[in-house]
Amino acid sequence: MDYSTYPRNDVLCIDIRSFYASVEAVKLGLDPMKTMLAVVGDPNRSGSIVLAASPELKRRYGISNVSRFFELPNDPDVHIIPAHMADYLHVSVEITKLMNQYAPKTAIHPYSVDEVWITVNGLKKLFGGPWEIAEQIKSDMLETFGLTCSIGIGDNKFLAKVVMDLHAKKHGIVECRYEDVKEKLWPFPVEAIWGIGSRMKRNLNRMGIITLGQLANFKLERIKKRFGVMGEQLYWHAWGIDLSPVYGNFTKTEQKGFGHGISLLRDYTKDEVATCILDLCEEVCRRARTAGKVGKTIHLGISYTKETAGGFSRSRSITHPSNVTMDIYRICMQLFNQFYDGNSNIRHVYVTLDQLFEKRETQLDLFEDRSKKNDIGYVMDAIRDRFGSTAILRASSYTDAGIILDRSTKIGGHKA
Repeated sequence: MDYSTYPRNDVLCIDIRSFYASVEAVKLGLDPMKTMLAVVGDPNRSGSIVLAASPELKRRYGISNVSRFFELPNDPDVHIIPAHMADYLHVSVEITKLMNQYAPKTAIHPYSVDEVWITVNGLKKLFGGPWEIAEQIKSDMLETFGLTCSIGIGDNKFLAKVVMDLHAKKHGIVECRYEDVKEKLWPFPVEAIWGIGSRMKRNLNRMGIITLGQLANFKLERIKKRFGVMGEQLYWHAWGIDLSPVYGNFTKTEQKGFGHGISLLRDYTKDEVATCILDLCEEVCRRARTAGKVGKTIHLGISYTKETAGGFSRSRSITHPSNVTMDIYRICMQLFNQFYDGNSNIRHVYVTLDQLFEKRETQLDLFEDRSKKNDIGYVMDAIRDRFGSTAILRASSYTDAGIILDRSTKIGGHKA
C-alpha cells in the first residue's frame, strides 16, 4: 500500500478508564485504579445492569459492563453505587474544556461521554510533539480530576482509536502510524476493531477472513460485492486508512427525525402498552414542535420479552405532515393493532417521526381546523418549559403503565 497520497495528521484519541466508576471513586476519596467499585443502574433491581466496573473489580472478579447486579460478588470491599448521570456529564464537559487549553474547539471531537478525539497539528512550538502533548494531558487529567486515561496517537481518527482500544489501555499511551499497521493491527481478529459486530464477524469468518491482516489482503472487489459500501470501508480500515475530517464542526447540523424509545422495567400487556406509546408520542412531538418541524412518516417498534423473542418494526406515512401528539398516536396504534401477535408481553417500545418538513411549509386542510389541535400542544409545551416536564401530563401518565414520571428523574435512562 502506497500511503503517500493519504493525509497524515497528529490525532489523539483519549479514553477515561472506567469513567463512571472512576468518577464515583474520586467522589468517595478513593483511588479509582485500586478500589473495587461498581456503578449500577438501579440497585433495587437484581437484574439491573452494571454500567461501569473499576479496573480492580474487573481484574479480581471478572465483572464487566454487561454484567448484572446479582452477579456482583458478596464482598464487603466492593462499593456498589447507583448511577449519577448528571455528575458524569458535568465531568465530561469539564474534560472538554481542558482539551480546549491545548487546541481550538474545531480540533476537538467528543465521541462519547468518556472519549474524545483532539487534533494537535502544528502545536509543537507551544506544547511539543504529539507524545509530549499526550503525556501532559494524561498528567493534567490525573491532577485536575483524579482520573486515569488511555491515549492513542495516529495519522487519523481510526488509527488513534483502534490503537487506543487494542494497546493503550495496557500501556497508557501508544502510537500507530500507517507504517505500523501490519505489526499493531493485522494480528488481531476482525471483531477487535471499531465497526465490526458479531454478525459482520460471522459473515467475514465464513469467507475465511479471521484476522485484520486477512481482511486487508482479501480482494476488494469481492468485499464490495458482498457487503457494499460498508465492506469497502472495513477493507480500508484494515489498512489503517480513514478519510473522515479531523477539523470542523462535529455537531449534527441537520435533524433527520425525532425518536424516543424505552426498555421497560417489567413486562407490559397489550392494554398497558397503549399508555406507554402515548407517552412516547408526546415526547417525540414535543421535540418536533420545539424544532419547528412536522413529520410525514411514523415508525413504531415493539420488542417482546426474551421468553417469547421477536417483535416488529413498521412505519406508515400520512397525507399531511404533523407534530400533533394524537395524530401520531393514532397511527402508532393502527400499526400496533395490525402487527402485534396478540399474546406476547412487551419489553421495549420506540416511536419515530421522520420525513420532516418545516412547519410553515405544510399545507392547510380545507376540511379540518388543525389550528386548535396544534395550539393545545404548544400550550402544554410552554407550561412544561416554564414549570418543569411534569407540570402538566395526561391522566394516563399517572397510571402504573405511564413512563413520563419515572423518566423525568433520569438522564440517558438512568438516575440523574
